[in-house]
Amino acid sequence: MNLAPTEPAMTEQPGGGEPRVTVEPPHQPWMHDMKPLVCAPAQFWSNADGSVDGRSLCGFYVADVRLISSIAPTVAGEEPAPVAWSASDSRHSSTVLLMRDLDPGSVDPRVRMRIERNIGHNGMQEELVIENDLDHTLDLPVRLDITVDMSSMQEVKGGAPSQALQQGLVTIRPAVGGVGIACRGMNVQLAAHGGRVAVADNIVSLAWKLHIPAQGWASARWEARVVSNFDAVIAAPEQRPWGDMRLDGGDARLARWVKRSLDDLDGLRMAIPALPDDQFLAAGAPWFFTLFGRDSLWAARFMLPLGTELAEGTLKTLAHFQANATNIEIDADPGKIMHELRAESLESQGVFGADAMRLPPLYYGTLDATELWIILLGEARAWGMPDSRVRPLLGNLQAAMTWMMDYGDADGDGFLEYIDRAGHGLSNQGWKDSGDSIRWRDGRLAQGPIALCEVQGYAYQAAMLGADILERFNRPGFDEAREWASRLKARFNECFWVDDAEGRYPAIALDNEKRPVDSLTSNIGHLLGTGILDRRGVADVVARLMSPDLLSGYGIRTMSRRNSGYSPLSYHCGTVWTHDSAIAMLGLAAEGYRAEALIVARQLLRAAEHFDYQTPELYSGDSPESGVMPYPAACHPQSWSAASSIAVLETMLDMRPTTGNNDEMLIRADPISNPSNGYIEIAGRHIEYRK
Repeated sequence: MNLAPTEPAMTEQPGGGEPRVTVEPPHQPWMHDMKPLVCAPAQFWSNADGSVDGRSLCGFYVADVRLISSIAPTVAGEEPAPVAWSASDSRHSSTVLLMRDLDPGSVDPRVRMRIERNIGHNGMQEELVIENDLDHTLDLPVRLDITVDMSSMQEVKGGAPSQALQQGLVTIRPAVGGVGIACRGMNVQLAAHGGRVAVADNIVSLAWKLHIPAQGWASARWEARVVSNFDAVIAAPEQRPWGDMRLDGGDARLARWVKRSLDDLDGLRMAIPALPDDQFLAAGAPWFFTLFGRDSLWAARFMLPLGTELAEGTLKTLAHFQANATNIEIDADPGKIMHELRAESLESQGVFGADAMRLPPLYYGTLDATELWIILLGEARAWGMPDSRVRPLLGNLQAAMTWMMDYGDADGDGFLEYIDRAGHGLSNQGWKDSGDSIRWRDGRLAQGPIALCEVQGYAYQAAMLGADILERFNRPGFDEAREWASRLKARFNECFWVDDAEGRYPAIALDNEKRPVDSLTSNIGHLLGTGILDRRGVADVVARLMSPDLLSGYGIRTMSRRNSGYSPLSYHCGTVWTHDSAIAMLGLAAEGYRAEALIVARQLLRAAEHFDYQTPELYSGDSPESGVMPYPAACHPQSWSAASSIAVLETMLDMRPTTGNNDEMLIRADPISNPSNGYIEIAGRHIEYRK
């Protein structure tokens, strides 16, 4: 889809009547076959063949703004044909293009171009290399037309045109060696090294004259450098918090998935200006390329076997934004952990404009991030985060627990529930936050306030872990937290269970009338390992998770195929999300169901292999006979999908923390899925595993 302003189409009428004017409706870009480069806060998207033609998601982005939407090369007036694209890592790609008209005497092209593309935190550069296999020299004019766009991310997502261009807010002026572009608080310096620069409207043309010797090559280079006041997020420190890692032995697919995932996660690392040394993972490219409470917390939890530095950075960053007052407009109350951080207000555009969603730059509309923050703190301690690092966060912990036990339960019924108080925020505020995700079994939408089943499990686990920390540091409130958790557990098991012909299972939620919403969903898998279920409840949940209506062959479906709302490509009502299955997998292992956990792990490995080990945000919930199908608008890379590879590693090697001081090995690994020996090397530490 062309994201330039839509031109009316003229259609002739039968019998010579007046032509009918039609306007193509906007669509969300599909990007399942597009190729990303990521180096937060920058990202670059090209078509599968490496071309950048202005359609769909194509272009170069920094801080939620698409600066450039197309890059069109010509050589001697010919448009080279892209034939191959490859990437050596998350920041560098190489595209091969062929010229067919420079050697008219042969059907085999003997002149080709390579475009070596690199992106950095605040810019990008390309080198155009022309290789001449002919036996005579070539003198060729080379031109590059670059389209300046300056669309917001929400305009791109909704298929809407750039308002900045339409309103004349983009300025392009000559600069030394190139041009300067200004808009949206950004200044872009675009330079053609050794070339000429011309501007027409929003097209910047770069031109070179290359002399290419026989059997030789010549190149041209250009770059864009960005200075931005959009500094809600910044580049993370160069050092990766998980260090180096090697994995030898075991399933080769797992090693490939882990390697690819760590490279992707490297490109998703971010910080905030106030805490530049504390790293966290952006939720995902392209739409959620920023700090998200829930996503960043889950990704950090999955990464704990590789060290606690990422968890600490995530905890500190979110603690920095912890609410200290009630503000309905941003859905904040004292102690609450934020949902989403942007540089400017987020307003739905284009195809999404009808939902009238308008989120402030700092938004707290999430029911689960506060509990997940507490859980990450508790689990990071178990994986080796020293007390000296925990102590500065104790005040934040107490505030978070107060929010959970007071403000989280708005009506005093003993459960945590949400509703969009501002009227223009998220209508659903759990991890399934699309507007149609909380349904009855017959397909009807549930009415809020909504009390999600998994959030009650998180809250129980958070209260127990938080109480342990408070007691260890001689802080008040641990007895009250345990008593509160005990009441929550009892009430949950009284109110959330429903039955069908196959047996009983927890409802996805309670609605505004405290009725259990009876759809069968993957949410129940998040209850495992939290402690809120008794042994019978655990067994019942395991049985339903492993049933063919939820288990797809590539992971656990978000909704049972037997529910009326099910569709295999519905965002939250039938697709498979890697992180969702990984959470259930870890819960299965924690409850002692290791065989079942391995089944889920192997299914996730099968899906990762299909996607060349860059697991997307989500994919289809079709049957295994149909094969896995991409969800066309899924983010990739996505932090909690990539980090799920470490959760699978943890499960397949039965890795778990042990007691000991910080100088001792803190991980025990027993392979339960592979008879061969091997070792993992994490940040210079060797962990041998033997059968």
